[in-house]
Amino acid sequence: MTDFEWPVRVYYEDTDSGGVVYHAQYLKFMERARTEWLRDLGFEQDNLRHEHQCLFAVHSMNIAFKQPARFNEALVVKSGISSTSAASLVFQQKILRDDELLCQAEVKVACLHAEQFKPMAIPSFMLMGLRGER
Repeated sequence: MTDFEWPVRVYYEDTDSGGVVYHAQYLKFMERARTEWLRDLGFEQDNLRHEHQCLFAVHSMNIAFKQPARFNEALVVKSGISSTSAASLVFQQKILRDDELLCQAEVKVACLHAEQFKPMAIPSFMLMGLRGER
């Protein structure tokens, strides 16, 4: 599986009065990277919902903060999938400043039926695309 990289700039709104990124902002950066990766693969989340009744929700997350990011820094979020099952994906994500690891997380997302909010199988075309088997 090929990793995906998404650049992030730290804005003033992302930081506290000392110019340090709030811990919750890292979650937003990672969410955006996962969304942009899907978009890059041709999977728009609104289309998945309307055409395939499929949506994704974070099931669980394990996160470690290593170093702080600060106002106006250029960061990169690296994302990869470490495992898949019929109805879930496990992402490995890292946020870096240059080559310095700032934060890393394992994020499990579940595929849910958009109307029933119950687990459903990830569409096969999507699993193929995530594996690079277009």
